[in-house]
Amino acid sequence: MPQTLAAPAHSEIIIKKSRFIGCVQPMADRASAQAHVDALWKQHPGAAHICWALLAGGQSAAVDDGEPGGTAGRPMLDVLRHQDLEGVLATVVRYFGGVKLGVGGLVRAYTDCVAQALLTAPKVQRQRMATLQCLVPYALEGLVRREIEAAGAELLDVQHGSLVTLQLRLPEAQASAFMQRVNDHGHGRVGWPGPAD
Repeated sequence: MPQTLAAPAHSEIIIKKSRFIGCVQPMADRASAQAHVDALWKQHPGAAHICWALLAGGQSAAVDDGEPGGTAGRPMLDVLRHQDLEGVLATVVRYFGGVKLGVGGLVRAYTDCVAQALLTAPKVQRQRMATLQCLVPYALEGLVRREIEAAGAELLDVQHGSLVTLQLRLPEAQASAFMQRVNDHGHGRVGWPGPAD
């Protein structure tokens, strides 16, 4: 099962007078990653390059930012893949030191910078989440709310119509036990419409 990071971790290396400042951090999607890279440019206006790699399902990216093609973003992405990570952004800010490193030197610099940051990065198991919808009579709303809280689930939405509709999210592994508990307490008066309902 893939892991993600609990918090950002940083590294810094100097190779032939070029300074490489790396960071790995949890990141959900490409828009958030791009916003973070834009903010990095404001923090490092004198940087020569800010290369980055995002591993986030269908929104993954590898950006060389002016370095020779395939020398920065792709190798950084490969490091993330090799560590079986998901939902992670790796960035490396490069201040050019005046000495060219060549293709092999660049690949090594960018991969080493990301790998060093990952050495200290706190990793956590990624949990698949399930979104459930529950229909109950008004008399059972309080009970279901207490069960949601006890399970550590996130209450997403509540609608009051002829019945109360509660939408919640919790780890997929806990979903069936949660539904069974609510069904037991509800004595057949709880409905679980599927996502299409």
